[in-house]
Amino acid sequence: MTPTETLPAAPAEDAAPPEAKRPRGRPRKTEDERDDGNRRHELLKAAAQLFRRQGFAATTTRDIANSAGMQSGSPFYHFKSKDALLFAVMEAGMHSALANQQRVLGDAAYAALSPADKLRRLVHAHFEVLLGPGNDFVPVMLYEWRSLQRPQRKVLHKLIAAYEALWMPVLQALQDSGQLKAPVGVARLLILGALNWSVQWFDPAKGATVEALGGHAVAMFIQEV
Repeated sequence: MTPTETLPAAPAEDAAPPEAKRPRGRPRKTEDERDDGNRRHELLKAAAQLFRRQGFAATTTRDIANSAGMQSGSPFYHFKSKDALLFAVMEAGMHSALANQQRVLGDAAYAALSPADKLRRLVHAHFEVLLGPGNDFVPVMLYEWRSLQRPQRKVLHKLIAAYEALWMPVLQALQDSGQLKAPVGVARLLILGALNWSVQWFDPAKGATVEALGGHAVAMFIQEV
């Protein structure tokens, strides 16, 4: 061996292994950032309340952040823009409506109900989504549909179609029994249109209840036998 040659040093027995390099990309999250799911939901809830109360155009991201108890720039960590936040509110509302409807249809007792009683269950579930406490998401979709971009509308159209399709077997059974006189497709549009309009005038402070409203709606839509 020449003087210029050296042997590699033997690693010490207790030496810690070299620290693994972190992959490139977004820096490690803070504790607050790890709670993304909850904070994102709080933003959606605050945005839905404000969009419904004062309109999409009149609501700023600062308003939403303040309502959610966050810093003014926090919404942009979760959403690229206010438009994206509006779409997320509507999409969350439709997923919630579908989940609520699936719970009704999945109830073991539902299959044994008469078509009229099935309609009552669907109407009640729909009113819960529209008029229940804290349910501002779907009403925002009804108010602010024109504020969406076309690709966003296409996504929501698929969710709406899936939701409305679950009404069709009940309406068809009602027509077959003679309780529904209108064509099924037209009846679906008229019934859901009438139910959706309730967000404009329903006021529980005046003594109205979702249960009573559902009963009145079904009595108006079908002929009891």
